[in-house]
Amino acid sequence: MADFNFDVELRNPCGEQKDHCLNCHSHFMAVRPNIRGVVVTKRFFKDLKDEEKAKAIVRDVLDCSNADFYELHKFEKHLDGCMVFRAKTEGMHIVYCVDKDMRIIFMRVFKNFKEYEKFLDNKRELTKFIMRA
Repeated sequence: MADFNFDVELRNPCGEQKDHCLNCHSHFMAVRPNIRGVVVTKRFFKDLKDEEKAKAIVRDVLDCSNADFYELHKFEKHLDGCMVFRAKTEGMHIVYCVDKDMRIIFMRVFKNFKEYEKFLDNKRELTKFIMRA
């Protein structure tokens, strides 16, 4: 269910920018320097239907400073020791989390807000995505 061969540089842009990035939420700022890995689920690629666009979105989210996002690193909830976040760009809701092993897991992309809300409310499905990553 996950693509572990995702090649991305895990440098911490927060150290190079001002103390508080405009797009960054304090929950994400606290864990960003500790992120050790990136996992992108197959469902994430399937939702976008374009592998290059998926890779570009992942890189932009990790860069923390991309102005193309309406919301970036918006904290949604704690789930069994993991923190779930959302980014919003071009009418898409990108759902990702940071797990206990300090990996950022890109789970799903939604174009419909109601589907996004339904996914976020489904603790069982969220846990399944995290466990399989």
